[in-house]
Amino acid sequence: MAAVCLLRTRSLFRQFVPGLPAAMQRQYSLDISSQLLRTQGYVDGRWVSAASVFPVLDPATGQELARVADCGPAEAKQAVDAAYKAFYSWKQFTAKERSYLLRKWFDLLTLHKEDLAKLITFECGKPMKESLGEIAYSASFIEWFAEEARRTYGDIVPSAAKDRKVLLLKQPVGVASIITPWNFPSAMITRKVGAALAAGCTVVVKPAEDTPLSALALAELASQAGIPPGVFNVVPCSREKTPEVGKVLCTDDLVAKVSFTGSTATGKILLKHAADTVKKVSMELGGHAPFIVFDSADVDMAVAGAMASKFRNSGQTCVCSNRFLVQSGIHDRFMEKLGRAMDAELRLGHGSEPGTTQGPLINSRAADKVVSQVSDAVSRGAKVLRGGKRLHGSFMEPTLLAGVTTDMLCTREETFGPLLPVIRFDSEAEALAIANASHVGLAGYFYSQDISQIWRVAEALEVGMVGVNEGLLSTCEASFGGVKQSGLGREGSKYGIEEYLDVKYMCFGGLKP
Repeated sequence: MAAVCLLRTRSLFRQFVPGLPAAMQRQYSLDISSQLLRTQGYVDGRWVSAASVFPVLDPATGQELARVADCGPAEAKQAVDAAYKAFYSWKQFTAKERSYLLRKWFDLLTLHKEDLAKLITFECGKPMKESLGEIAYSASFIEWFAEEARRTYGDIVPSAAKDRKVLLLKQPVGVASIITPWNFPSAMITRKVGAALAAGCTVVVKPAEDTPLSALALAELASQAGIPPGVFNVVPCSREKTPEVGKVLCTDDLVAKVSFTGSTATGKILLKHAADTVKKVSMELGGHAPFIVFDSADVDMAVAGAMASKFRNSGQTCVCSNRFLVQSGIHDRFMEKLGRAMDAELRLGHGSEPGTTQGPLINSRAADKVVSQVSDAVSRGAKVLRGGKRLHGSFMEPTLLAGVTTDMLCTREETFGPLLPVIRFDSEAEALAIANASHVGLAGYFYSQDISQIWRVAEALEVGMVGVNEGLLSTCEASFGGVKQSGLGREGSKYGIEEYLDVKYMCFGGLKP
């Protein structure tokens, strides 16, 4: 059965959300180029149907946006075979040729940024301002790796023998399986695929079941950019088929590399699958970021950082601050200013509504998790200072909790929602002990004007990324990744392309001294 698109170029629907602003009670439309609204899989340069379809929903309304091809193991295998065949020609392209095609892809993302952002807003729930920001961020990785393609330098190593030369060459690993999450449905693909294609690898992308439309739009633009058939493949699938498709992408002998962004629990499963054939892996897994405000901090700066770090994408990012630790001497002033900032700056609504800063959570399960963490905290003595209520569907009020302790669920597990729990602490040593008492270590943030303290704390935090007096730290130029059970490898930066390269040692002997 062929995939069916329900929206085509325009769709109107109505919603009513009790408790949300009156301006939201209106019709919303997705109005984009029909070329970018693709609903079939993309394999070997062709749009392919599957035996069945699955629905993609607007999380703000529950309205069905489209029905997308529900690819299974057979389509995944076809995509792997196509990528493997294409690899032997793609790796022969010069670095300059690959760079040129990636640059054309970047130009097309920039040209179509409005339509691409609308897709993100409607399938992910993100406010348009943030969706536009994601497209700029997404395109930045294609641009960055278009440039890095020409800088995959090897080495000539001084030999101990006079009749030998020692050369270290860097070569693409082969076919890479790319498995991505829903919260950044464009950027999490380009951060991986940009590096892979620049290195000379070919890819098979399995996007999240909630947000396949962005991935398929990227495939359309890759085709328009002239990226050859089989180099970039996309196999969308439903939640039910994800385990089967994921297994193919992690176990097939023709796949050389697996790159995954998602939960630590799922990452462990994929690592086990990849182990049998000893594949190269990159894992960007869960976070539980501490956000520490010391007595020496600039309070206004700390409040601004907390707002940016916590409430971006309604708290649904892996680097969102999850545990807020505020030193006693500054605690009350910080809480008062933070509460006022939440009242003044946060506005719930549909992502396409001007002025919206907080969209829905991705689905009801996500909202249920936030509700359970709030209930647990209140039952253990925490006090709700702002929000705390679940509204219609998966909308959740931005919530501020005081009196939080380390035995509460919100301080022991990642939230992925607009919940800001604050723990009061007395000493630097106490704050570091709480911050590092986690099995994951992706990002961490702290605010201080004491230069000695800045160096001590930055080095002591057990995380892969540290924001010092800064709540937003992601950029294509910097390495992205964590320690502990937050994953393996790095993405972005000059290190990101290394994840898709092997080092080959060539000993050139028999030379006359």
